Amino acid sequence: MATGKVNKRSVDALKPGTGVSFLWDDDLKGFGVKVTPAGALSYVLQYRMGGREAKTQRYSIGAHGSPWTPATARTEAERLLMLVAQGIDPSEADRKRRDDAVNLAFSAYADRFHAACKGDGWRALVARCLRLHVKPVLASKALPAITKADVVAVFDAMPADQQANRRNVFAVLRRLFRWAIGRGDIERTPMEGMETPPAVRARDRWLSDDELVRVWNAAPACHRCFGPIVRLLIATGQRREEVSGLDWSELNRADRLWRIPGTRTKNGEPTTVPLNDLAVAELDAVARGDKWPKRGRTFTTSSGEGFTAYSKGKDKLDATVAAAGDPLPAWRLHDLRRTLATGLQRLGVRFEVTEAVLNHVGGSRAGVAGVYQRHDWKQEKRDALDAWGRHVAACLTGVDDETNVVALRVRTPA
Repeated sequence: MATGKVNKRSVDALKPGTGVSFLWDDDLKGFGVKVTPAGALSYVLQYRMGGREAKTQRYSIGAHGSPWTPATARTEAERLLMLVAQGIDPSEADRKRRDDAVNLAFSAYADRFHAACKGDGWRALVARCLRLHVKPVLASKALPAITKADVVAVFDAMPADQQANRRNVFAVLRRLFRWAIGRGDIERTPMEGMETPPAVRARDRWLSDDELVRVWNAAPACHRCFGPIVRLLIATGQRREEVSGLDWSELNRADRLWRIPGTRTKNGEPTTVPLNDLAVAELDAVARGDKWPKRGRTFTTSSGEGFTAYSKGKDKLDATVAAAGDPLPAWRLHDLRRTLATGLQRLGVRFEVTEAVLNHVGGSRAGVAGVYQRHDWKQEKRDALDAWGRHVAACLTGVDDETNVVALRVRTPA
């Protein structure tokens, strides 16, 4: 067994033989150079995990040439021997690192996390946050290798004015890392000690009757899915994902009722939504008659997928509204939900009924009251939504047919 100083001079002087040969360094035990009969050179480390009775193992550092020179290979051998002294097998650590790079690559792992998420609203939020803000930064970095600095880089890449999005991304990442801990894929979250981004001041924007009329009338000019979605948001006050993800199997025209399963609600609680005349008429238009399909997505794109182009649809809607008059002050689709809640208040509907319509679990439906108060408000919800439908219809015509009173016009809130 040849021994000597493994340096540039000795490595350059090595010649191939009839079989594999080694030059072992006489200073750093276990470090050597392997020479094949074809003249290929590579650096290796020979070690034992345990005492003399343990089996000798050999680790390949790499082939001679950039980046492995006698000097860099010696430095790597010293690092590996430190691992051995700590009871860490370099071969096992290297195998785990390669497995992590494949099985725990962040982008693929995030997709598995998304598939495990429950509720359409939460799943949509997770998908959007990961696609727009997280994956572009963390890419395929192995999950166990992600540090707090990597997570901070995600938020540094986000526009400073997107406070609500920053909180959403924080919530998604926090849940993802906790999920990974629960599966045993990581031991600690890299977000430990990070402060939750400050809360955004609650929005108070709602649309006046005039604004509601302009949005309603402009909706048909938008995408064939987006227009009806907007009108159903106005008529029912339900959440965007609940309306856009509507399935015909959830609807009953004879009973004029929409049953949303808990798997599709934000809070996981199933709910029923009585359908007023406006909602029924809009669904009739989508179904092209009063015979509604028994199953299948209500709103599908040309590719057969569900509608998700909300931003593009909202831009078209705003442009159509502006073309018919002055542009509306900044508003969001979620403001239509607040508009219905405000409208029910103006119509004298009880607060508990409004919360039932919106499927809120806070306020009067939280805590002890929520446990013992199990009334479903079914008839009250129907009365409230019918009254709201008549109010919106009166705004569209300018006159309330029942009272012959011109509908009240409320000034747009500042």
